Amino acid sequence: MPISPNQGSSGGGTLVTITGTGLSGTTAVRFGTRSATAVTNVSPTQVTAISPSGNGAVGVTVTTPGGTSNPIPFYYVGAPFKQSLSPTSGSTAGGGTVTINGTGLSTATSVAFGANSAVPTVVSDGQITVAAPAGAAGSVGVSVTTAGGTNNGLSYTYVAAPTVTTVTPAEGPTTGGTTVTVAGTGLTSTTAVTFGGAPAPFTVISDTAVSAVTPPGTAGAVDVVVTNDAGSATAVGAFTYVAGPGI
Repeated sequence: MPISPNQGSSGGGTLVTITGTGLSGTTAVRFGTRSATAVTNVSPTQVTAISPSGNGAVGVTVTTPGGTSNPIPFYYVGAPFKQSLSPTSGSTAGGGTVTINGTGLSTATSVAFGANSAVPTVVSDGQITVAAPAGAAGSVGVSVTTAGGTNNGLSYTYVAAPTVTTVTPAEGPTTGGTTVTVAGTGLTSTTAVTFGGAPAPFTVISDTAVSAVTPPGTAGAVDVVVTNDAGSATAVGAFTYVAGPGI
């Protein structure tokens, strides 16, 4: 006499279907010593019921006018507990792999990033991985759903890929040291600014502006690249290094 599903939340509330024979006139379904609710005799071979609360493994029995069946196992599962996720941010385009660590994750069926959900891959009871779905820029709550329930408590930040519109001033000495304002969008989470591939110290002013100090470089035009967690933006030949005068 199979039962489906054969596991559910320790808080109860799982709708289970029991299949067998001689089930007409079912008067009770019990999970261990506790009675199920909303018992419905669907047919002579099928009964549905909602599990009561419980813990661990219990035997499920069906009682009819003809007697009580042998028990079949049902496993109570606690709600998942999430400890951490990594990385904590990624592109609004989604697709980045996020690792979630915690306990009770072996039956995870869904991970929601705000209003958008994705199906995870179970690594172990303590870890799952999931490809972040696409989302709008900003922070969203992350919830994991398992046979034991749903747990919230972590957040993930969607980051828009940067753009660069202007670099001001557009030239400076090869010795470096020029303070430059890079204007664009998606600059709040800037992680790096380079001039001709050389890293520059920078300060985020706003989502549309970053201040950087040029490193030393070779005379000529170089690309200015701004990078954040979602990707990079390249302003081709946007800054020109000018050699000092020679006498």
